[in-house]
Formats: sequence, structure tokens, C-alpha cells
Amino acid sequence: MFGYVLVEPGVRVNGAYYRDVLWKQQMLPAIRRMSGNLFIFQQDSAPAHRERETIELLRREAPDFIGPDLWPANSSDLNPVDYRIWRLIQERVYQTAIRDIDDLKQRLTRVWAELKQSIVDKAIEQWRPRLRTCVRAKGQHLEQLLN
Repeated sequence: MFGYVLVEPGVRVNGAYYRDVLWKQQMLPAIRRMSGNLFIFQQDSAPAHRERETIELLRREAPDFIGPDLWPANSSDLNPVDYRIWRLIQERVYQTAIRDIDDLKQRLTRVWAELKQSIVDKAIEQWRPRLRTCVRAKGQHLEQLLN
């Protein structure tokens, strides 16, 4: 199963922080522990993700990096975390009021650990049908087409 990375409050995630701290120190080692070199990596169009140095790094380090030339304008319809997993996590984390940042971190960690691999697998299985629907819809938002 894949994991998540928490960024401390107040940290500005610019390109250098994304590359040097999040990608090199946290994300890539975790991905490689779980998948070796068998993974596909795609991200959204956040400014830190679009920087030339970031794209160059990902082309070198991620064996099957889907570059920005293939990123849809609004990729939440095509990101399993956005269209399925994050919604489930939010439902569970926010069942009651959160006291503080430590409470939020504890809940996220617990809910993530309890997330069944079958939920992740099902979200990933939905990716190709969603991609085909996106092509048919000429890139329009998919929710009304998939319900």
C-alpha cells in the first residue's frame, strides 16, 4: 500500500522543497520500498510540480513518469486519490470535530493505516474506464457522466 506525506504548518512548498524534501527524501524512497522501480507517477499542475527542474528530476527518477504534456487541465477526475480515496479518508477523519493539528495527524495516520488495500485497488481499476470517459467527454468534468 502507498503512504502519505504530511507537510508541517507554515512550510512553503516551492519547487526546491518539493524536489529536495518531499520527493527525494520522502516520496521516492517510500515508493521504491513498496514498488521497486515498477510504478507510474503522475501529478497535478501545482506550481512546484511544473517547474523545469522538477520535471527533469521526475523524468530521471520515475521510470514511467507521465509528463505535463499529458496532464489534463483538471486531473481530479483521473486521480484515484482525488476521485475515491481522499473522500473516504475525509469522511472518517472528520466524523467529529478536530481539536488541534496533533489530533488531525493522529486521525490521518489511523485512518490511513485502516484503509484496506482492496479500496485502493478498486480505485485504480476505475482509472482506465474514467480515462476513456474523459476522452469521450472531450475533457469535461466527469462526475455527471459516471453517476
